[in-house]
Amino acid sequence: MIYVHIPFCGSFCNYCDFYSEIFSGQDAGAFIKALAAEAGSREVELAGKTDTLYIGGGTPSVLPLPALCSIVDALKPARMSAGGCFSEFTLEVNPEDVVRKGREYLEGISSLGVNRVSMGVQSFDDGMLRWMNRRHDSSTALKAYDMIRGAGIGNVSIDLIFGISHLDDDMWRKTLDMALSLRPQHISAYQLSIEPGSSLALMVKAGKYREATEQQSRNQYDILCRKLAEEGYIHYEISNFALPGYEAEHNSAYWRHVPYAGLGPGAHSLRIEGAGCGGERKYIRSWNIPDVRKYVSSFLSGCQETGVSGHRTALPSRMEILTMEQVSIERIMLGLRTSLGVEKSYLEAYSDRARLDVMISEGFLVPASDPSFLRIPERHFFISDSIIADIV
Repeated sequence: MIYVHIPFCGSFCNYCDFYSEIFSGQDAGAFIKALAAEAGSREVELAGKTDTLYIGGGTPSVLPLPALCSIVDALKPARMSAGGCFSEFTLEVNPEDVVRKGREYLEGISSLGVNRVSMGVQSFDDGMLRWMNRRHDSSTALKAYDMIRGAGIGNVSIDLIFGISHLDDDMWRKTLDMALSLRPQHISAYQLSIEPGSSLALMVKAGKYREATEQQSRNQYDILCRKLAEEGYIHYEISNFALPGYEAEHNSAYWRHVPYAGLGPGAHSLRIEGAGCGGERKYIRSWNIPDVRKYVSSFLSGCQETGVSGHRTALPSRMEILTMEQVSIERIMLGLRTSLGVEKSYLEAYSDRARLDVMISEGFLVPASDPSFLRIPERHFFISDSIIADIV
């Protein structure tokens, strides 16, 4: 698994706190060179993670096609170890970029090996899109979707947002109906959250926005689950739905705690080294600090330092060795967000046994499709955070 973070956007959505900067064409050259330098410095590590590639952000689609070509070229050793292509190669796009750049752009990304597109639609209500400070309207989203399909990309995911105080249930149903009429292979739907570094957080502080009530968000989540189930979508993770066979390979591996490599400013990585003290495996998380200028200057100057176990990392990186308690909490937390769940034996070993028994007896945890696993049933997905917090 390889994740590449593109830290550029055309504008900032009011709810977002992911690291990104406003893109100008002058930014691309030095950034791509630095990204290639990081990939080169981690070639051995990357060659061992060959299943999937996910280019996200930010807004990767703001980059010109030649820049994307350079990124893929920089990852050639990893691609070659995967037999010449990645089983799943996802590119995040925004509708306005797709429409502006046209069919040539879509054919170009397809020729690079992109076989899955994740498009940030968020809503099919124009007033809601303006409030979010999105750069597209609903007609642009529909046109972009048709263009992606027309270019022969057969695996499309769209993102939607609910739990907005002025989003009523009828508006939400209309957005879902429009999304379902397109029949995308995958839908990710997220409840709006107030992130500390976002413009929305400032709006809340200034009294310009009031958060949706828990009941309003719950109603909209229930509508989401019901409508997508009626259309044959599998609810395989709290926020993710897919037609059979189109569950995201890349994200599903995250949720199984599979090691991954992240490139670019703000990107995280997880690797597992052999036996450490006590015969336990060593889980090491590293991350590049979210600063594109420091990232570029460090990698282009070739300035490096030695990290854990002699691993070479660039100066704008940090790392930590996870304790087994951290590992177990993350594995439980991530696994119980999915329909697959977590091994019952693992839960018994690493969670509060008394509370676990209560959760089972009260139906908050039930056998999964594999009876040796326990999962949170869909009817309780909305309160999964409190269920997980109760047992770890």
